[in-house]
Amino acid sequence: MNSTAKTEPAPDIIGMAIRDYYTGNYTEDIITETSISEEDILPVPYLFRDYGQMPEIEQVALMMARGKVLDIGCGAGSHALYLQQQKQLDVTAADTSPGAVEICKKRGVSKTVNSDIMDYNETGFDTVLLLMNGLGLCGKLDRIGTFLLHLKSLLGPGGQILLDSSDILYMFDEDEDGGKWIPSFPAYYGELEFRMRYKNVQGPSFPWLFCDYNTLQNAAAVHGFDCELLLEGAHHDYLARLTPVSATSP
Repeated sequence: MNSTAKTEPAPDIIGMAIRDYYTGNYTEDIITETSISEEDILPVPYLFRDYGQMPEIEQVALMMARGKVLDIGCGAGSHALYLQQQKQLDVTAADTSPGAVEICKKRGVSKTVNSDIMDYNETGFDTVLLLMNGLGLCGKLDRIGTFLLHLKSLLGPGGQILLDSSDILYMFDEDEDGGKWIPSFPAYYGELEFRMRYKNVQGPSFPWLFCDYNTLQNAAAVHGFDCELLLEGAHHDYLARLTPVSATSP
């Protein structure tokens, strides 16, 4: 008799940490690790920061958000709450983490979605937000076209995508001539494997993309976007705005 083994769902690391903090059970932070770096700490309170505690890139993005907004990778909902409460915008907060979405609701976010963004199809958004290195959700550079085209399908007329990412070339060693030593695999140096651990619960590795601005600009142009560099941060990061090129544009 044939039987199909059941696959256990991946632990909701972000959701566990966010729920613990919200319910007063915060005792540890999230431990992160990538394929090119050692362990680092993601402080859970940082996910609950207010506007004044946010980096300038996030503040500028929130100031530029308008109309009907989709906040992708919303986490604990800090960006969504600011837009909803301070700017009175119609905001939908989306995340793959059930725990994060649960706490977003409890914190007062009016509209939430627990879904992979590639499976989400509501349209008519004036602003799509991808913050905290949000472009990383694309995973790999060869998926960026499909990713951007899907985001475009969610926009209404005159809509915009506001996203941030980082150029991580600085993380690689230099050779004797001053050039960067970059392994031949993966195909693009910004493609990493990322893992998180919380309270001795280890999550699975997943692909995460850090994309330099020129590469993003080229991909955007190929897939029908104007791409504008809005702000460069102090840590090799940047904020960009993508707007679909009108079919009537020359």
